[in-house]
Amino acid sequence: MIVTIDGPAGAGKTTVSRILARRLGYRYVDTGALYRGIAFAATNAGIDPADDKGLEKMLAGMKIGFTVREGSTRLMLNEKDITDRIRTPRIAMAASAVSARPVVRKFLLDIQRELGKEKKAVFEGRDMGTVVFPQADVKFYLDASVQMRAARRFREFEGESGQSMEAVENDIRRRDENDSNRSLAPLRKADDAIAIDSTDMTIDRVVEAMYRHVSKLSGGD
Repeated sequence: MIVTIDGPAGAGKTTVSRILARRLGYRYVDTGALYRGIAFAATNAGIDPADDKGLEKMLAGMKIGFTVREGSTRLMLNEKDITDRIRTPRIAMAASAVSARPVVRKFLLDIQRELGKEKKAVFEGRDMGTVVFPQADVKFYLDASVQMRAARRFREFEGESGQSMEAVENDIRRRDENDSNRSLAPLRKADDAIAIDSTDMTIDRVVEAMYRHVSKLSGGD
């Protein structure tokens, strides 16, 4: 089956998706990493996220995708591993900006759907269940309070970004605003998605709840 997990920044999608995929024996696909990869490339090239012509020219010669090395999924950009260079607040905000551009979304739509052809995958992102895989077998929408999401991001980047907790929370709110109000593929819960609020839940409880839903539909325990 194809399982999608959408939701806002800091809701715990990455951690939960990885564990759920491993437990199901599925592939894990972090589509947000693809947008971060494009944001990383645009930032390094000095291309403004709103410069559609500049983005289109850059994408025309771009090769981006995933590879597995020593059991770890790595993001490759033009044959270079950039996995460890895209997890910064700056790239996160740039990814939110480029994800609103039609030229970027069109470019990645085909890549994401190609990745889904083999099925047996957990896709994590913002519009997996609404746009990319509207016919997905199981859809989840994972959310949490702004305060909890900010606290998680603060712990994730503590000592690296130099941001205060207040600054991280402001970034989260700004990303929510950008992602939810863009005209193209805004962040929202699919009508048939199962909503899970992880504010007061452990990772294990979230994964267990998702696993039970998927198992029921797949004829498992």
